[in-house]
Amino acid sequence: MSDSRQCVTDAVGRRSPSRVPLDFGATAVTGIHVSVVAGLRGHYGLERRPVKVHEPYQMLGWIDEDLTAAMGIDTAGVYRRKNMFGIENKDWRPWMFNGLEVLVPGRFNVTVDEAGDILVHPEGDLSAPPSGRMPKGGFFFDSIIRQRHFNEERLNPEDNIEEFKPLTPDEIAEIAEDVRAAHATGRYVVAGFGGTAFGDIALVPAPFAKDPRGIRDVTEWYVSTRARRDYVHAIFNGQCEIALENLAAIHAAVGDMPGALFLCGTDFGTQTSTFCSTATFRELWLPYYKRICGWIHANTGWKCFKHSCGSVERFIEPLIEAGFDILNPVQCSAAGMEPRYLKETFGERITFWGGGVDTQKTLPFGTPEEVRRQVLERCEVFAEGGGFVFNTIHNIQAETPVENVVAMLDAVKEFNGRE
Repeated sequence: MSDSRQCVTDAVGRRSPSRVPLDFGATAVTGIHVSVVAGLRGHYGLERRPVKVHEPYQMLGWIDEDLTAAMGIDTAGVYRRKNMFGIENKDWRPWMFNGLEVLVPGRFNVTVDEAGDILVHPEGDLSAPPSGRMPKGGFFFDSIIRQRHFNEERLNPEDNIEEFKPLTPDEIAEIAEDVRAAHATGRYVVAGFGGTAFGDIALVPAPFAKDPRGIRDVTEWYVSTRARRDYVHAIFNGQCEIALENLAAIHAAVGDMPGALFLCGTDFGTQTSTFCSTATFRELWLPYYKRICGWIHANTGWKCFKHSCGSVERFIEPLIEAGFDILNPVQCSAAGMEPRYLKETFGERITFWGGGVDTQKTLPFGTPEEVRRQVLERCEVFAEGGGFVFNTIHNIQAETPVENVVAMLDAVKEFNGRE
């Protein structure tokens, strides 16, 4: 087993690894904005070429092998080939983004409205109403709410399950090809196969669909988790059945080459509170998380990766109960998320994947020395005894100074170099 793969495997297994492992780019919540990826390529003196925007919803840049090596990344990500707007990542072509030339998929088709906002169309179909909007001068897209078929008297859970389908043999073959390629890098593979994100609010508006049906308004969805629980249960149950079928087919094709599976990005926390009570979590989400994680642990060697921003301390215990092995992004600035408390309370039962430096204040607005200090402090707390993979708190955002990102990476190396 390669050093990178062994290091992450030990960390996730909560054994003391040889060093703190590093992830950037393995998931859509541990990535780097395309503008910063371009800046890092310049800093490290790598070949000057446009960066691929592999996830245009957040404008995340693909980290090529040369930059992966320069940064010391220990992970390799596997994504589905279609991005959040339902466009396949192929046939790359140049596109000017805020004065920076980047590469976008061939069918990434946009229009510009009278205000100068950029509108992206699902599946690249210009005849379909746009599903995403980037304000003029903005840095990423927001979903456009398209709830055109909502009828309180005729709600059908099948409408909200239309995007969850059994995988075809061709889709399984594509996944297997991509997993094998990621595994061949020698790094620890984190795969996101889709279909297991129960109630992820980023997916509710279905920016990938031309004409989504069902409840697609964010506010209406949150209302439904309280007022239409039978409807939500029906959605989750149907989704879960399809997901289990797909996971079995995928595992038959790829075995245990993936180390971890990114399962769900549903956020339960805000900066200071939560989106629901723990009682609601246990009633509405926990049964389905248990089924998915239980199947994975009984039938594969994969680890279960859960993302939730915000103040989620009160949910960590039930997340562990559900079977999650990994928690991300570990938002230490949120209420109740003090690093040492988290490590001492939960560190022997779950791996913290993130929390390495704050991306709301310190990394974008601090000095390089302030970044260095926070990184060293977080590594000191989280790394003890394993159970820690270094990443920022969510993606590195646009306009983050490259010198601060480099200071972060250098600080991780400094910590790893200590005897």
